[in-house]
Amino acid sequence: MDGGFLDYLNGVFCIFPPQLLPLAVTLYALWLLYLFITLGVTAEKFFCPNLSAISTNLKLSHNVAVSLANHGGGGCDRVTLCPLGTMPGEINSEYHQTFSLMSPLHGVTFLAFGNGAPDVFSAVVAFSDPRTAGLAIGAIFGAGVFVTTVVAGGIALVKPFTAASRPFLRDVIFYMLAVFLTFMVLYFGRIRLGEALGYLGLYIFYVFTVVLCTWIHRRQRGDGAVPPGPWEPEMPTDAQEPESTGTNSSDYGEEYRPLLPSQETSLRILTMALTPLDYRRWRRKPWYWRLFKALRVPVELVLLLTVPVVDPDKDDLNWKRPLNCLHIITSPLLCVLTLKSGAYGLYLIQGIFPVWGLVTLVGSVLAIIIFITTSNEDPPKYHCVFAFLGFLASAMWINAAATELVNILRTLGIIFQLSNTVLGLTLLAWGNSIGDTFSDLTMARQGYPRMAFSACFGGIIFNILVGVGLGCLLQMSSNQPLVKLEPDSLLVWVLAGALGLSLVFSFVSVPAQCFQLGKAYGICLITYYLAFLCMALLTEFRVIHLSTSD
Repeated sequence: MDGGFLDYLNGVFCIFPPQLLPLAVTLYALWLLYLFITLGVTAEKFFCPNLSAISTNLKLSHNVAVSLANHGGGGCDRVTLCPLGTMPGEINSEYHQTFSLMSPLHGVTFLAFGNGAPDVFSAVVAFSDPRTAGLAIGAIFGAGVFVTTVVAGGIALVKPFTAASRPFLRDVIFYMLAVFLTFMVLYFGRIRLGEALGYLGLYIFYVFTVVLCTWIHRRQRGDGAVPPGPWEPEMPTDAQEPESTGTNSSDYGEEYRPLLPSQETSLRILTMALTPLDYRRWRRKPWYWRLFKALRVPVELVLLLTVPVVDPDKDDLNWKRPLNCLHIITSPLLCVLTLKSGAYGLYLIQGIFPVWGLVTLVGSVLAIIIFITTSNEDPPKYHCVFAFLGFLASAMWINAAATELVNILRTLGIIFQLSNTVLGLTLLAWGNSIGDTFSDLTMARQGYPRMAFSACFGGIIFNILVGVGLGCLLQMSSNQPLVKLEPDSLLVWVLAGALGLSLVFSFVSVPAQCFQLGKAYGICLITYYLAFLCMALLTEFRVIHLSTSD
């Protein structure tokens, strides 16, 4: 295998004896599950917050509709964009909120990248090898079918609602264009430079369309602002300053707030910052929550040690002087040791001194300087730089986990003699979509079905256009400015046709129902996905023979 830290093929066929093959498969399946947990935790608690901090430093508005859906761990919230650039007039009638012009741009770029990071990185890694390109196609198409049928249908079952008409039609049309473009490159069997740039250009045009429609709609409705709704806290003004609560006391409520302010030592700050468990919450939670949290704790601890997080919503911007100084050493060290699976980090300069040693030495000097010139209470003026460092470090973690995930899926495909396409449309697609599924269904139960439904069709546009476009573009070189995409079976065409048919069904049926979506629509979508999945598996195992010629 090319890339990755572990040789899974060598392990299962050379290290484990044949009679222990079931044990090896079980261990690989558990490791696969843990890789999905790693991807989710990294994107949720480190990648997205740093993207949000970067957008703040770039002066992009945060006045955008978001949903905070708890995903079972330590008070961590997953920020899910809803509805990825929905026009303000469509939301105004239900939520009484007017969005600024930059809000859709923030949504369809930074938040879309944050939520789609695991999918995009998985696609980039899979496209790096022609033998696993089918895995990327299967994952992108499979996730598209899953989200637009199971998740969208589940929202309609949980909370019947009236869909936002113009954003829905806009997103479905752009998504159908993306699917048609992918169908064409699969038919010709390769992607050239112009076609890869066409994917990215289509997404840029989508962003431009969202912003333009928002501007036009704001002009039609006027620029009057409405006070924020109950789901979005109002920003304090100069006459209404928020009450100061200290460094950590606000996390535990009024009951645990210290009576007198006190300066904490650096050792205590470091200890508290590296504690991923809230013991008070731990005692109140059920056993299954504790089990899942126990699985997450090792990942969170390693990430806390290597990835800084800047939080613009906190008074101190999440400044932890001893830990942030440690990040000056660990984050660059992580980047050089995970880039190309450590090939660059282990390189010897002049055949004597390793690159990782030089990075450690330089980082140590910078860490000492920062520690001496700063204090525990006030973040430095250059604290925003840590957001960019955290973004890079979390991206390297996601890329490393995605590389291992693709390699282990390829190994399982060889063991069970499954094509990369079926692995992509099942395991990889389900794993990358499970977080969005819980987020959208939670939103629907909380009374925001329109936002959740819009996210189903708006979010995956980023995944397919940027995932395929960027994934292929990065693999091109001056000697070979194309990427071959030879479908490994007719299952690819079944998958592409199923996704296109599901979009056409929604494009026709939703307006036919006057955008009134109920349980019948949800049942039809879920039934469609089950029928598609059965047909895909029967085709994979050659129970159903599909041939183009006799």
